[in-house]
Amino acid sequence: MSWTPRSWRNFSIKQQPIYPDQNTLQTVEAEIAGYPPLIFAGEARNLKADLARAGRGEAFLLQGGDCAESFSNFNSTSIKNLFKLMLQMNMVLMYSSGKPIIKVGRIAGQFAKPRSSDLEEINGVSLPSYRGDIINDIEFTSEARIPDPARMLKAYNQSAATMNLLRAFSRGGMADLEQVHQWNLDFIKDHALGKKYEELSDKIDDAMRFMSACGLEVKNIPQLHQTTIYTSHEALLLNYEEALTRKDSLTGDWYDCSAHMLWIGDRTRDLNDAHIEYFRGIQNPIGCKVGPSMKEDELISLIDALNPNNEEGRLNLIVRMGASKIGEYFPRLLRKVKSEGRNVVWSIDPMHGNVEKASSGFKTRDFDNILSEVKQFFAIHESEGTIAGGIHLEMTGDDVTECTGSQSCAITAEGLSSRYHTQCDPRLNAKQALELSFMLSDTLAKAGK
Repeated sequence: MSWTPRSWRNFSIKQQPIYPDQNTLQTVEAEIAGYPPLIFAGEARNLKADLARAGRGEAFLLQGGDCAESFSNFNSTSIKNLFKLMLQMNMVLMYSSGKPIIKVGRIAGQFAKPRSSDLEEINGVSLPSYRGDIINDIEFTSEARIPDPARMLKAYNQSAATMNLLRAFSRGGMADLEQVHQWNLDFIKDHALGKKYEELSDKIDDAMRFMSACGLEVKNIPQLHQTTIYTSHEALLLNYEEALTRKDSLTGDWYDCSAHMLWIGDRTRDLNDAHIEYFRGIQNPIGCKVGPSMKEDELISLIDALNPNNEEGRLNLIVRMGASKIGEYFPRLLRKVKSEGRNVVWSIDPMHGNVEKASSGFKTRDFDNILSEVKQFFAIHESEGTIAGGIHLEMTGDDVTECTGSQSCAITAEGLSSRYHTQCDPRLNAKQALELSFMLSDTLAKAGK
């Protein structure tokens, strides 16, 4: 079938809002279609080439950021904290593995969220579910839960501002390796993790001084002073994604210019539905969540629909099974893809399969379960002789209390209410994310021997 940016409209679709004001919706879509792109096709091609290296085991993917970005909590401090955290994790993983780390943020567009139910009930009152700030408001009132097309305009503007700041941080000196000690977040510095990171920073300082002593002009080597952080989000709201789809003037190919990489969630990956139709036509590197309900033949059909040319770096399969299920369900999928010779990047999302409700009533994730799923993912790859290419985390650089456990902060169920700020699902805080990266670094170091 021929593809166009709007051919998805001829297919059934899940997890989409019903806008009561269709005229306003069409006006907003047309307005965004005339806006500048948020990313450029060449950048997406660069990421695809980087991901091809991850698929071959020559690099490693670090993807992380907010569960759901917020209009009300939008500020430069949170963006800077996430940027610093990703730089810290990058340094820990790169130093141990000896491989370049591909940094992809869940940022500058992660505004829409799939929900398990169309309705949400509180104290006997039932209202439409909150679906992310790009669609409706988290406030529990009838008016707030009405889908509003104008929210797409605010999402675009906030994404543009976020992209502007990320590019400034990446090129303006914050990523300079001579400033590596400055990446340590204030609330981590005096902690054991902060001290462990400072020890690593000292080693990097020594390496920089050694290069200078050898006569290398360190200040003239861009790789030591700049970095690249790509952006990604779940492309759930296809009205928004279509409006930002552009034809590349160099290649004639279509790209979704809302982010460098987009992914399809576990709830919207039906082969006959609109999201697969939209994704098959864009040339960005794309991801697809792989849950325990995925069957072997279904996965091969999905891969062939999204990557018919078996192109390296095109498709990132993001495994999200849960610590109690990955050992049972993942190996058979991995063996099937390997036996069929399909080129994919395998990454692990240890967050979404490990959600639980704490005794205090808060939705949370336990750090031990997160760590267990990561360890099992790597062990399964080692057993099968395949490549564990990356990790995908919901995390924040802020000092929140949303996930229980870990040695770094030991958050209890009773302590979740202290700083529970997420718009939707619980995130690792900076200490927990850095702790996980140090643990992961040991695994990568052993795998590289």
